[in-house]
Amino acid sequence: MNNLNLTQVETELKKRAAYPYRWGRRQNNFFDKQTNFIYKTFLFDDLLIELDKRFKSDSEYDKYFDYALNRWYNFWSAQAVEQIFCAFPEVKPARDSKDRLVDFTIRGAAFDHKTSVFPKNFPMELKEAVKNTPELIKWFYKNQSQQQRKHLKNRLFIVLYNSSGEHWKLKAEISWLKEKIDHYLLGFHPDFLMKFSFEKGKTIISDVIWAVK
Repeated sequence: MNNLNLTQVETELKKRAAYPYRWGRRQNNFFDKQTNFIYKTFLFDDLLIELDKRFKSDSEYDKYFDYALNRWYNFWSAQAVEQIFCAFPEVKPARDSKDRLVDFTIRGAAFDHKTSVFPKNFPMELKEAVKNTPELIKWFYKNQSQQQRKHLKNRLFIVLYNSSGEHWKLKAEISWLKEKIDHYLLGFHPDFLMKFSFEKGKTIISDVIWAVK
């Protein structure tokens, strides 16, 4: 992973807030393939230019526009978050940068990192969910990341909750997220991780970093 300027990432991500946040559809492999240019497009203005160039004459332009903005936003936020983790001496980046099951290891424990908004369909309010974090983790494994992203391996979740209800905007608050991650890593111990068995004979580990504003 190239070294990102985290301040610049935050500036670019916050530009996305000028547009409504809507998916319009579930993430799927077809729309992913059509918008994979987001991985090589760092600047938000360049993203808008690329979208116009590729889809302006397409009858589904609005759908591609919303989809690409969200993928771009989620990807570059995740890249920044992974860089924050990997700056810690006890965190090692995945050997294979294309490994979709492992982003990094913390003291030998391998994780796929997921920054996720607090799910509106989860049947608990925030305070109750924090007390019942294992139930939220089970919910994520059951409901999150379908198709090519679906797996039942170790995950470390950052769960975003904004009292305004616009949880998604917190993905752009990189310096604030860094404070949360640094605090978590300073107190990290493998023995504190939660264990789950979603497949017979297999145990996975998981945890949540709560990012509440």
